[in-house]
Amino acid sequence: MVEAVQDAGVVVTGAGGGIGAALARRFAAEGARVVVNDLDAERAKAVADEIGGIAVPGDASSIVAEARDALGGTVDIYCANAGLGSAGTEAADEEVWERAWDVNVMAHVRAAHALLPAWLERGEGRFVSTVSAAGLLTMIGAAPYSVTKHGAYAFAEWLSLTYRHRGLKVHAICPQGVRTDMLTASGSAGELVLVPTAIEPAEVADALLKGIEEDRFLILPHPEVAAYYQTRATEPDRWLTNMNHLQQKWESAR
Repeated sequence: MVEAVQDAGVVVTGAGGGIGAALARRFAAEGARVVVNDLDAERAKAVADEIGGIAVPGDASSIVAEARDALGGTVDIYCANAGLGSAGTEAADEEVWERAWDVNVMAHVRAAHALLPAWLERGEGRFVSTVSAAGLLTMIGAAPYSVTKHGAYAFAEWLSLTYRHRGLKVHAICPQGVRTDMLTASGSAGELVLVPTAIEPAEVADALLKGIEEDRFLILPHPEVAAYYQTRATEPDRWLTNMNHLQQKWESAR
């Protein structure tokens, strides 16, 4: 059992399925009191009923106050997990870009804005951001997703460096392919890049709990991402050339 999680008040957004549901189940199994959020009220209720949690459906950007009340007045751990896998290039409609920005970045910003005053006053709190390896690297065929996931990672990093001396713990989860509806919807690009090494949502939850126990910021359910990230930082032209080869392979297959 992870001590920091036992009897903690936990909120997981986008928890009606996929990674979010796996996180909710794992937190509940560790003895936490869990609020399950999802836009789909029926799915949120189904997961909440399964784990003995509390369903708080609705837009992840606006449920902090209701979730806090449901937990008796205190949120200890907030998992900003709800995300949007937006494909497209620079030519994607501006509505696609705006929606990706709103869900993948601004929902995190709004949640932090609502949570931080109480956390900083009491000197503790934990913010978990489900980012994606695309936030450290990129993803072919998905400019809105890649760019906004970089934003989500940058915000998590900023939160950590700004408030860690005041008791805030931040974790950024950056998996590659995970067997969820989002992976299914990623189409041929996902089949090429993500499916071969895809893992189960429960493995992401396991990686997060281990990261919480070890007090690590960066959570890599696919350990090989660390090497890719290092190459991107130290040999950017080599990394970009390799990614362009992948892009060309995808274009040829299409």
